[in-house]
Amino acid sequence: MKDTSRPQEKNFELDCSVAGYDYELSPELIAQNPAVPRDSSRLLVVDSPTTGTETAPLHHIFHDLPALLRSGDLLVMNNTRVIPARLYGHKSTGGKIQVLLLEERQYNCWLALVKPGKSFKQGAKIIFEAKQLGIREQEDSYPVPSPQLTATVLQTDPSTGGRLLQFDVPEGKSLVQLLEVFGEVPLPPYITTSEAADEQYQTVYAKQPGAIAAPTAGLHFTPELLQKLRDRKINQAFVTLHVGVGTFRPVEVEDVTTHQMHEEWIEVPAATVEQIRATKAAGGRIIAVGTTAVRALEGAAQSGNLQPFCGKTDLFIYPGYQWRVVDGLITNFHLPRSSLLMLVSALIGRQRLLNIYNEAIAFGYRFYSFGDAMLILPEAVRVGS
Repeated sequence: MKDTSRPQEKNFELDCSVAGYDYELSPELIAQNPAVPRDSSRLLVVDSPTTGTETAPLHHIFHDLPALLRSGDLLVMNNTRVIPARLYGHKSTGGKIQVLLLEERQYNCWLALVKPGKSFKQGAKIIFEAKQLGIREQEDSYPVPSPQLTATVLQTDPSTGGRLLQFDVPEGKSLVQLLEVFGEVPLPPYITTSEAADEQYQTVYAKQPGAIAAPTAGLHFTPELLQKLRDRKINQAFVTLHVGVGTFRPVEVEDVTTHQMHEEWIEVPAATVEQIRATKAAGGRIIAVGTTAVRALEGAAQSGNLQPFCGKTDLFIYPGYQWRVVDGLITNFHLPRSSLLMLVSALIGRQRLLNIYNEAIAFGYRFYSFGDAMLILPEAVRVGS
């Protein structure tokens, strides 16, 4: 039977289908270690409305960025800092347990993923041991009187499959203060053979602790590159989004329009809002550094206009989204079928993005958190897929 549907209808159906965001990637292209120095990573540049359809993207190195932007542009960066959110412990009966903290719901009471978790019901206890950091021999530097930490399961969380854990912390202390002793910085599960130090999984401008994963587009910046950008009058502003399960949780529904994002905490300060307004008034462009900066900015503009905001957002951006703040984007290469791939598709179109990804694969770009980057310039955004 002849297919009489129009191309636009097919594109719309694929835009709304999780299968439309699939692509094949050789495991060899999944970066296990970051580039050294950070700004020596490769940068694929989308500079035209025809990039990905009629023309190919440009190939650069990340330290070329100052020459690729304009004086008066504003880079908006996520200054969240990854906490040592992965803890290893055991049940009171002896079985080993792995915990990934997601977010603090109340003081020292955290939502967490527990593995294995099926048997962990209300009232179950977990005991954590301090890491071997030589701290036990230095009593003055140890922040608690015992090298153990305990937590009790209060309830399950149906939306994440996690557990709400109440941590037994000495009076006057918070769990965050103890994580350097008991926790580890969690790398994504596809990074299996990394030799990276913890600080290599932090941006050089990381300031506000609270994330369980790094805003990886920012990993490419060095202090020297940031200074070169400032020297060229390419300004910098900061927002905070504490990367949580909402960012990396897979899209498990076939119809992407029915996917529900888990809330993540954001702060868009008044000073950043003023910088954005002044930049736009002067004809400058807003370039978000990473999808998390996008979600923070657009999440703070859901009333129709960007306003200072501090709270949670469950904003899910996919093709058809009406952009309010962001003009361009610096981003890494994302997993198939992920909400991040859908967000970037909303900026330039799903098929264009997949074509550009195929180009990156053909040229051996490194993918995911420690991988290479892509710059989508505002002049490439104005025409859809």
